[in-house]
Amino acid sequence: MHTVVERELELNMVLSPERSIPVPARLTYRTQDPYAVHISFHIGSDAPVNWTFARELLVEGVFRPCGHGDVRVWPTKIDSRSVLCVALTSPDGDALLEAPSAAVSAWLERTLRAVPPGTESGRLGMEEALAELLTPAPADDLWLRDPWPSDESQDGEA
Repeated sequence: MHTVVERELELNMVLSPERSIPVPARLTYRTQDPYAVHISFHIGSDAPVNWTFARELLVEGVFRPCGHGDVRVWPTKIDSRSVLCVALTSPDGDALLEAPSAAVSAWLERTLRAVPPGTESGRLGMEEALAELLTPAPADDLWLRDPWPSDESQDGEA
């Protein structure tokens, strides 16, 4: 059985040091994709903007700055509020978002209860898929019988 852990919340998109705008967002975690978190932002366009990155990055980012490249996460305080900053970089542009730390942490806690760290690979079903691939099928018996004559015949043998 697969579980989905979702949370709707309002983030702030930082436009300048003095100005930010609220952005509705949805955090989604799916146990069948146990290493990833998904964030959908609703920024007034026809379709939401979707980002997917490692759950581990968000978990670590609650405590200390982490990430490089396209996604960076770090905790900070703004006007005595604890916030989680998420910096996103893409060919379409950059965004700095602030999320309420308590809400993100509570959601992450739910994902960690659904799939504890270190148990993610067991959720991928790779063992079952590999076992299924390696189980001989009835047609395999024909293959294993070697229906072709050997090319190793001695001179003079027919």
